[in-house]
Amino acid sequence: MSEKRLLAIVVLSATLAATGARADVTHSPLDAANRGVAARGDAEEVVLRRLLEQFRAIKMSLSQAVAIAEHLHSGSRTADVSFEISGPAIYRVRTVRNERIWENVIDANTGSVTEKEISSSLRELDRQDLGNIIALKSVEQELSDAVRIAEKAAGGSALAGGLMKQDGKLNFVVVIASGDRLKEVMLEPPRVGREKSARQ
Repeated sequence: MSEKRLLAIVVLSATLAATGARADVTHSPLDAANRGVAARGDAEEVVLRRLLEQFRAIKMSLSQAVAIAEHLHSGSRTADVSFEISGPAIYRVRTVRNERIWENVIDANTGSVTEKEISSSLRELDRQDLGNIIALKSVEQELSDAVRIAEKAAGGSALAGGLMKQDGKLNFVVVIASGDRLKEVMLEPPRVGREKSARQ
């Protein structure tokens, strides 16, 4: 998942003390696409409107798609998930366990797996993806927990999410559809052995 998909306008910070996570919400109004080159802005606005229209019409939530994908491989954790509309509306979910990663495509209306599963070794990933997957082992929180927190904080429904390491900082990044906007929520997850690593 890339932050480049979003047009960042306003950042709102909130502390979620109950979970130990910090949330930053970024709002991206549709009319912001009109800044810059008009033709490009209009094209982005059309794509965004189409995405939101199709997302509002589906029957399955992102959390349900995550649960289906994790059930396919007992003990796996979701590394990232995204809603896509290149054909029928789907969720693309990547789960990981030990040294394996699986990518499944889940129909956003029926919950069925619609394409052949892609399975690979962590050694086959590029450096950035590998770093994000390895970082997943260092956090206590699951992506599904981050999604619930983000949906509540931003007042909408998640359409993408994943763990990202940027500038040495690890965050869950969740994209929320709220009204006619996309909002990006960044959650700093509780780390495994945080106190011990803080002392070193």
